[in-house]
Amino acid sequence: MVQLEILSGKQAGAQWVARRFPFHLGRSSQAALILEEPGVWDRHAEFTLRPGEGVIVSAATDASILVNGQPVRQTVLRNGDLLEAGSVKLRFGFAPIRQHSLSLREALTWLGLAALCFGQVALIYWLSE
Repeated sequence: MVQLEILSGKQAGAQWVARRFPFHLGRSSQAALILEEPGVWDRHAEFTLRPGEGVIVSAATDASILVNGQPVRQTVLRNGDLLEAGSVKLRFGFAPIRQHSLSLREALTWLGLAALCFGQVALIYWLSE
């Protein structure tokens, strides 16, 4: 999952996680990440996911995006990239992966193996008599 950490502005310290692609960043109420800061346009930037390439950020026609201090119209983002949209600074990254607990499945597997071993011992004992 992709996350943006807001480093400056009113929402500084907040982290936003992308749930769907493409998504927009801007002041508009239709934007997925709403930033009401100076210099941020209604639809400032669009983030898309292209298989095999990665996450692409594209600036709106009249807006500007800085990635690691360099102005870009469109670029592939890398983990840790610093983005600037208007007066807001954001850090692009990948959210930590959460793994579900497998302890129940593991316990059931061991119980099944124990039952199988017990059944084999009982069968051998029964057949030897």
